[in-house]
Amino acid sequence: MKYPCLVPKRLCKTEISLSLEREGLDKYGDPLPTIEYSGKCNYQDKAKTVLTFEKKLVQITGSALFPGDICPELPLISGGTAVIFGVQRRILQGTKARNPDESVNYTEVLLI
Repeated sequence: MKYPCLVPKRLCKTEISLSLEREGLDKYGDPLPTIEYSGKCNYQDKAKTVLTFEKKLVQITGSALFPGDICPELPLISGGTAVIFGVQRRILQGTKARNPDESVNYTEVLLI
């Protein structure tokens, strides 16, 4: 059975470059090389005000949605960086939304 994609490609118009970190070490004890991805996504900005003890801080966050699995060699996305609109942001969290047959419907990356 074919499941409908919840993030259609026609809605992905924003250019993004991701550098995804991999967990673990190689045989020499060095970190594994990062995985690079460049493509288009559906991007949504959010702003949140966090009140600290001394002052308030405005955090700009966003979420990038991709159709399908952007990184099939990684079972999960746990960190890295993203360049969007010329600004580099950190990857806070990655989610691979799965269909009932275990295939990936879409990938969501939360940025901070």
